[in-house]
Amino acid sequence: MSKSGAVNALSEEEARAELARLAELLTQANAAYHRDDAPEISDADYDAAKARNAEIEARFPALKRADSPSDVVGAAPADGFSKVTHVVRMLSLGNAFDPDDITEFDARIRKYLGFGPSAPLAYTAEPKIDGLSLSLRYEKGSLVQAATRGDGSVGENVTANARTITDIPTTLTDAPDVLEVRGEVYMSHADFDALNARQLEKGGKPFANPRNAAAGSLRQLDSEITRARPLRFFAYAWGDISAPLADSQSGAINKLARLGFQTNPLTELCDGPQQMLKHYAKIEQQRASLGYDIDGVVYKVDDLGLQQRLGFRSTTPRWAIAHKFPAELAWTTLEGIDIQVGRTGALSPVARLHPVTVGGVVVSNATLHNEDYIAGRDSKGAQIRDGKDIRVGDWVQVYRAGDVIPKIADVDMSKRPVGAQPYEFPLTCPDCGSDAIREEGDAVRRCTGGLICPAQAVEKLKYFVSRAAFDIEGLGAKQVEQFYLDGWIAEPADIFALQTRYGRGMQQLKNREGWGDKSADNLFAAIEEKRNIPLKRLIFSLGIRHVGEVAAADLARHFGTWPALADAIDTARSAAACHLQADAAEARERETAQREGRRARIKPVRDAQWVGLDQAAKSAWDDLTGIDGIGAAVAAALVTTFAQEAERASIDRLVDALNIEPDAAPAQAASPVSGKTVVFTGTLEKMTRAEAKARAEALGAKVSGSVSAKTDLLVAGPGAGSKAKKAADLGVETIDEDGWLALIESA
Repeated sequence: MSKSGAVNALSEEEARAELARLAELLTQANAAYHRDDAPEISDADYDAAKARNAEIEARFPALKRADSPSDVVGAAPADGFSKVTHVVRMLSLGNAFDPDDITEFDARIRKYLGFGPSAPLAYTAEPKIDGLSLSLRYEKGSLVQAATRGDGSVGENVTANARTITDIPTTLTDAPDVLEVRGEVYMSHADFDALNARQLEKGGKPFANPRNAAAGSLRQLDSEITRARPLRFFAYAWGDISAPLADSQSGAINKLARLGFQTNPLTELCDGPQQMLKHYAKIEQQRASLGYDIDGVVYKVDDLGLQQRLGFRSTTPRWAIAHKFPAELAWTTLEGIDIQVGRTGALSPVARLHPVTVGGVVVSNATLHNEDYIAGRDSKGAQIRDGKDIRVGDWVQVYRAGDVIPKIADVDMSKRPVGAQPYEFPLTCPDCGSDAIREEGDAVRRCTGGLICPAQAVEKLKYFVSRAAFDIEGLGAKQVEQFYLDGWIAEPADIFALQTRYGRGMQQLKNREGWGDKSADNLFAAIEEKRNIPLKRLIFSLGIRHVGEVAAADLARHFGTWPALADAIDTARSAAACHLQADAAEARERETAQREGRRARIKPVRDAQWVGLDQAAKSAWDDLTGIDGIGAAVAAALVTTFAQEAERASIDRLVDALNIEPDAAPAQAASPVSGKTVVFTGTLEKMTRAEAKARAEALGAKVSGSVSAKTDLLVAGPGAGSKAKKAADLGVETIDEDGWLALIESA
C-alpha cells in the first residue's frame, strides 16, 4: 500500500485527497473481504490504512467524509482456515532432469534393496499435475476432512470447499474404515480461459495461470465462491489408512478409480528405466494437447512391500522421483553482476538481466554460482561453456532449472561488446568490508566478518524463521529484514522478546506502518507458540555450515536432548582442533612428498597431532564423528561455531528463551535394540547396509559408523576387519547377520 507522506506534514488539500483515496481503498477492501470473501489486501495493510485514515481525521476533523471508513461497522474479519496436522506427512518428491538421472534412480533402488541389474523391478509412470496438493480423509466411507499440504506436517482445513468439487466423492462404498486419499486440485485450460473471461467482464483482475487460479479458488473463505469455480481433482496416492487398498501402486490406483475417484488415464506400468523414458517421451509429446498443465512425469516403485522397505529420507520418499520436463530457454543482456552475502558468509554472484520471459515467468536475475563459474571453469579447473567467461554486457542464454531457479547456460561471443572486461571477483565483503577469503577445497569465497557483517546477521535471521526451522506465521524474510534494519532484532533470541519490548509503551508494533492491533497480536501469539520447539528444528535453525535437515535429525536422534548435544560439542573442542591441525599437517606432508618425489607418510603425520589429547575430548569427538551420516566436516563446523564466544552467547540466549522438546522415541521404542548404539561392519548378504540402518533406526536404535566404548552391539558380516577386533577389545557384544535378523524379527 502506498503512502502519501507523514500525516503531520500534510496540507489541508493533501489531507482531503488522501482521505478520498483511503475511503475508496477501504470500501473496496471491505467488499472484497466481507461480501466476496476474496481478500485483495493483507490484514496488515488493511490495519495500516484504517489507522492512517483515523489519524488524518483526528488532525483535520472538519474534513471527515460522510462515507468515512471509521463509521463503517462490518462483520469481524474471519480468522481464516483452521490447522490440520497430517497423521502421515505429505512429502515432496526428489527431481530428475535427464535420462541419466532416471538410470541412477533405478540403480540406487537396486543397490538399497540388494537387487541385481537383471532382477525384475516394475515402476508406475504418471503425469505430474501442476496444481495444489490435497488430502481427503474418509471415515466409515464419509468425507470428514480435507486439508492442503501446508508444510507437509500441518495444512489448512478446506473441507467445506473440497465438498463443492464434483470430482471428489463425499461418500464411498467398499472402502477401508479410515482412508486418506491424496491428489492434486487443478483447473483445465478451457475452464481457466472461461473463468478469466468472467473476471474481465466483472472488471476484475485475471488470474496469471491455471495453478494460481486453482489454489486461490480452493482457499476461499466462502465455499460458495469455490463452488462457482471449475475445479477438478486427480487422485494418485494415500496417507493414513486402516487397511491396504492393494499390494501394488498400480493396484491401489485402480482401487481408487473403482471407489469413484478420477485417476489419470496416462498412468502406465513400466518394466525398468527404458520403458519409463519411453512413456515420458509419449507424455511429453501429448503435453500441449492434454487440456491441463503438467510439468513432468512421476515414477514410483510399484510393489508396496518394496516401497515400505525403501522408506523415506527426511523430506522425500526413496521409492519415487519426479522427472521434470526440460527448461525453456531465452536470450537477454547481462546488465550487471551483484554480490549477495549469505548466512555462512558465502559471496554469491547474481546476474542482473534485462527482463525476459522464460517458461511463462519474467526473469530479471539468475544465479552465477561462484567465481569459477563466471570465469568459465568448474571447481577442479575444467572448462565449462567451452571456457567462455561471463562479462557485463554479454548476450546470454537463460534457462530455469527444474522450472524454478534461473541460470545462465551460454554466452554468444559474437555479440560481446567491444571493451567488455573480465569480471574481477571482490576480495572484500561488499556489506562490511571484511576480507573475503577462499579456503583450500572450498568452491566459494567467504566473508570473515561473522556477526559484525549485517548481511550474515540478516540472512541467519531469515534462515531461522524459514519453513524447515521455526516457521513463525506472519514473520517471514521481509519482516525479519525490516525489524533488523530498524534495530528491533539483532539475533534470534530477540524475536522472543518482541512482545515484552514492543507490545506496549511509546514504541509499539501495532503503531508501525503496515501493522495494527490484530496483526500485532497474531504475530505475538505465533511467536509464543514456537517457544516449544523440537530439538531437530532448533539444531537446523542455527544455520551451522554443513548441518541441514538430515544432519540435524541425525544429531537429535543420537543425543536426544539439547544439554547432551551441547556437552558433547564442548567436550570435543580440543579434539576438533587436533583434527584441523592434522588436516593442515597432512596437506603439508603431501606437498613436501610431491616436491621430494616420494610417497607421502600420512598416518604418522596425522597420529602426531593426537599425542597427549585429553581422552574425554577424543571420546566425545569419536562419538560425534561416529554418528552415521555425521563426519568430521560436520563435527568440526559444530565445534567451531560453539567455540566462538559471541556466537555461543547468542545461542545460549536463544536456548534460555525456549522449551526444547527432546527427540521423540520411535513408535517401536520397546524393541530389543531401542536406545542402543549399533554398528554394522563387513558384508551384509540378506539386506543392504542402507536398509539395515533404516530398520535399526525405525526400531529405536542409534546407528554409528565406528566402534567405541559407547557401542552396544556390533553386527559383523564377512570381512569385518578392524571394527570386529576393536569391539572384541572393548567387550562389545557381536552378532552375525542371521543373529541380527532373528533379533529384529522378534520386535
